[in-house]
Amino acid sequence: MELLAAALSAACAFDQEGSAGQLTREPLAAEETPAAGTGQAPPAHPMTADSWRNLIEQIGLLYQEYRDKSTREEIETRRLQDSQTDPEATSPSEETPSEAEPTSTAENKAPPQINLLRNSNSRFNLWQDLPEVQNSGVLSILQPDEIKLQEAMFELVTSEASYYKSLKLLVSHFMENEQLKKILHQSEAHILFSNVLDVMAVSERFLLDLEQRVEENIVISDVCDIVYQHTVNHFSVYITYVSNQTYQERAYKQLLQDKPAFRDVISQLERDPKCKGLSFSSFLILPFQRITRLKLLVQNILKKVEEKSDRESTALDAHKELETVVKACNEGVRKMSRTEQMISIQKKLEFKIKSVPIISHSRWLLKQGELQQMNGPKTSRTLRTKKLFREIYLFLFNDLLVICRQIPGDKYQVFDSAPRGLLRVEELEDQGQSLANVFILRLLENADDREASYMLKASSQSEMKRWMISLAPNRRTKFVSFTSRLVDCPQIQCVHPYVAQQPDELSLELADVLNILDKTDDGWIFGERLHDQERGWFPSSMGEEILNPKIRAQNLKECFRVHKSDDSQRRKLGSRNRQ
Repeated sequence: MELLAAALSAACAFDQEGSAGQLTREPLAAEETPAAGTGQAPPAHPMTADSWRNLIEQIGLLYQEYRDKSTREEIETRRLQDSQTDPEATSPSEETPSEAEPTSTAENKAPPQINLLRNSNSRFNLWQDLPEVQNSGVLSILQPDEIKLQEAMFELVTSEASYYKSLKLLVSHFMENEQLKKILHQSEAHILFSNVLDVMAVSERFLLDLEQRVEENIVISDVCDIVYQHTVNHFSVYITYVSNQTYQERAYKQLLQDKPAFRDVISQLERDPKCKGLSFSSFLILPFQRITRLKLLVQNILKKVEEKSDRESTALDAHKELETVVKACNEGVRKMSRTEQMISIQKKLEFKIKSVPIISHSRWLLKQGELQQMNGPKTSRTLRTKKLFREIYLFLFNDLLVICRQIPGDKYQVFDSAPRGLLRVEELEDQGQSLANVFILRLLENADDREASYMLKASSQSEMKRWMISLAPNRRTKFVSFTSRLVDCPQIQCVHPYVAQQPDELSLELADVLNILDKTDDGWIFGERLHDQERGWFPSSMGEEILNPKIRAQNLKECFRVHKSDDSQRRKLGSRNRQ
């Protein structure tokens, strides 16, 4: 801590020397950006609004480019660490996933100031490469861990600047285009762009506060306190925007299909060099990508702050609030699609038994599909006949199983059902080709209030396992979840993005790290993502296994630390429930 204080003192001295001649801007209210741990606002180094706008215009990377570059560098960093015997032997630049690259040698001759993204050649700066940092002498005083933390905080600031630049392009280049305005009806434009102006205003306010914090001292005191305040007070605009995503996607597809003039103008705008070959749709999904990425950036900071410190406390608070917003965004998207899906299923069902109300605000579909049901008693299993199995169709909801047979007219006749909590599954040992991928499904209490058993055959090993895990989620898997606090568990990192095709699948982003809970011989993995504990199936070809046990242990340790406040909250709730 004494070394850090000395570095802060050196940085302040440098700031005072280099601030002469700087242009001024109206500083933010002191209570909006308190210094971490002090509750008081340190002296600001002002910048005019014009100077700030010029800085934003000089940003080289659009957010889509930054995001792709940053995640790919993160993948390469893990590959390098995984190949090393001692993962701690990596250099600071290797351990910190960042979009940073050294800037060109040509320097601006203007008076010293923190220009976050000085150049226009698609490069970002490392914090430690800033001339102001190098000339201050703080790099010789700060510990390597503190330098890594500075880089993590600096990345959050610079990436927000890149995001803001992309939002501005979405508004100025697409939304405010006169040709598009003439083509789109007001209601169509509202669905397509939603509240993006509110999102951009929130990003600008957030970025100004982050910029002011960096200007206060070249050794950044904290950024997570600012993240916390903005998440609590302003980030609800993200929930509104993201919840509109289903309508937005549908409207965009419909416009492309029904209005050739719209399609032509969008294509023309996409070809503009400003867009750097990026599609219009990649701009529309920016807010959802950013709020998710922001949570990961705070996680990255949390992994690097000193334990039991004020900065750890603010990072935990910021992460908790961001996680709440991200979950609300996800629920907003799911709610509409789930409601439409339940209405569609209800229309297709005809009950041979006592009717069960399908539509409920707390019910959603987990999995549906065809399986083969074995005919006759178990003694007939040795028969070799094409009539050994007959088709049935299952609709599995989060709280209910409905068993049907498909009938003409795209309809399904329901002949049995059971609460999901009263289902049990059992895998049969291999008994030859005709009985491969067969499992027993037991309904402890079915529609007739009695126990029933079904011998079911899936089309593949992966399909059998997927059904078994969905039907009985508490059943032990091949590998145990990290939540059991095991020292080691197989892990995989995503090297190809994947979009879920079925409700039981998990969409993956580049650089996601997952624990492997189960796997099949035909190329599917059941995994649990570390940063949000979401579970699902995905093709094994989407990732690379992490072989170094030290790296796996490090990933688990970091994950436990990030979510320890969640664990504490769960324990409190559990205690209340027991009482």
